Amino acid sequence: MLVLTRKEGESIKIGDNITVTVVEIKGGQVRLAIEAPLEIRIFREEIYEKVKRENLLAASQSIETFTRLKELIK
Repeated sequence: MLVLTRKEGESIKIGDNITVTVVEIKGGQVRLAIEAPLEIRIFREEIYEKVKRENLLAASQSIETFTRLKELIK
């Protein structure tokens, strides 16, 4: 893990097309602005983990479950 120190208004670059800028430091919080191409999805970690769990759960369902669901929707 790389740990960097940045002041308000300063940025870091990730590759050629991602910029992370420290917008505000207030109390115990840091506000960041992230500039990245639209095809790069950016999530807060807790949201990313929730999406990952939901995707694993959906992928583990049997075809029978989806067949029953399809019939219920009809």
